[in-house]
Amino acid sequence: MKRILIIACVLLIAACADEPGSEKWCAAKKEQSKSDWSASDAATYAKNCLFDGTAVGSEDWCKDMSDTPKGEWTAEDTASYAKHCVL
Repeated sequence: MKRILIIACVLLIAACADEPGSEKWCAAKKEQSKSDWSASDAATYAKNCLFDGTAVGSEDWCKDMSDTPKGEWTAEDTASYAKHCVL
């Protein structure tokens, strides 16, 4: 029972944070000083935020994911697709 409570708390805390690469995350990073970014932040920003429609959860991203064979999806892709494109 204790494990379930801990897992639930972790999931609730994680659900509150903006998902890296999402439109909200991109907007927050744009406002943040670039000197505060990690290398991972810079890579994620370059991959998902520089071109319109490539942010995780955007309409174009959802369409691209639906056109990609499911066997090529990562676990992260699957979770993001379910969170942003299905629900």
